[in-house]
Amino acid sequence: MSTESFDSLGLSEATHKSIQEMGFENLTQIQARAIPPLLLGKDVLGAARTGSGKTLAFLIPAIELLHNVHFAPRNGTGVVVICPTRELAIQTHAVAKDLLKYHSQTLGLVIGGAARRGEAERLVKGVNLLVATPGRLLDHLQNTKGFIYKNLKCLVIDEADRILEANFEEEMKQIIKLLPKARQTALFSATQTKKVEDLARLSFQATPVYIDVDDGRTKVTNDGLEQGYCVVPSAKRFVLLYSFLKRNLSKKVMVFFSSCNSVKFHADLLRYIQVECFDIHGKQKQQKRTSTFFDFCKAEKGILLCTDVAARGLDIPAVDWIVQFDPPDEPKEYIHRVGRTARGEGAKGNALLFLIPEELQFLRYLKVCRRFHHSCLSYTSSILPFYEVGTTLVQ
Repeated sequence: MSTESFDSLGLSEATHKSIQEMGFENLTQIQARAIPPLLLGKDVLGAARTGSGKTLAFLIPAIELLHNVHFAPRNGTGVVVICPTRELAIQTHAVAKDLLKYHSQTLGLVIGGAARRGEAERLVKGVNLLVATPGRLLDHLQNTKGFIYKNLKCLVIDEADRILEANFEEEMKQIIKLLPKARQTALFSATQTKKVEDLARLSFQATPVYIDVDDGRTKVTNDGLEQGYCVVPSAKRFVLLYSFLKRNLSKKVMVFFSSCNSVKFHADLLRYIQVECFDIHGKQKQQKRTSTFFDFCKAEKGILLCTDVAARGLDIPAVDWIVQFDPPDEPKEYIHRVGRTARGEGAKGNALLFLIPEELQFLRYLKVCRRFHHSCLSYTSSILPFYEVGTTLVQ
């Protein structure tokens, strides 16, 4: 956390009042470095790990831009924010709604799975700040008559690496081709891959200000995160999960599974044995996913079973434990999963990875750096005293 406050930015009274009501006082590192150049109208390429506060880093300048040029519904869309997933788009939209509370500008959300006709009607009326997923945005750009985007002032691409991982590369190229060239652009990505570099070259009309708040860091996970693993035969995994959850009913726990069917099965099984839980997976209708997500966000304690649909970008408050019932397909997905806890500077959290003996090779890809807290280690040992319990921390 930087020592600078939001007061130092010279924001409009409406934005400043909203920020105060949201409970923010000091800027995070990415906010302190990204907001000033964005307020000056410069393009920004930002590298920041999850939980760094980058949503406010791009939304505040975007809203100030619309406010300063007196953007009105009749002007159409002035800012487009592209997110990789529906859930992240919904969450970004919710933050923007809070920031726009005292502004006159309009806000909209277009995502796959939602009613397209209603979205189109709102776009025609005039949505000044639009949060979108790539596929649905391209659909509206190509097919919604009366959608005014010729006055676009700013394009924000959030989690660019994740957008490209989801195979939206072609959609992004078409979107950028359709949007006005005379605009400000901000692109944020946790990792800088060749595809991200290619997208950046396509997106920016001038050389952007490059901001890397993690420069010099060796760890890719957050400082307050304690991580451990246990090796348990397949037949005993559910016993371990049940015992763990029963001992942590007062905590907020996310449990990751490898498939939608596995989430559904274990959610039904836990409820059958009187362990209440939330569940989110890709086969649910969007409305169900959204309501479950916000219910879990509001809960002070609870259990959420999920697939990787919830593993990147989402900001769920005060998650105490991340449990990976199934290991992810690759190490970078491990990082995204455990990034759901210890979010924000100074926050604490724990992560536990279940492995069957045949999966131990996965640990070769996770660099050992320090010991798990002894209390957590003895806890897993007390559940399964005859099985190997180990520790690992990823840097």
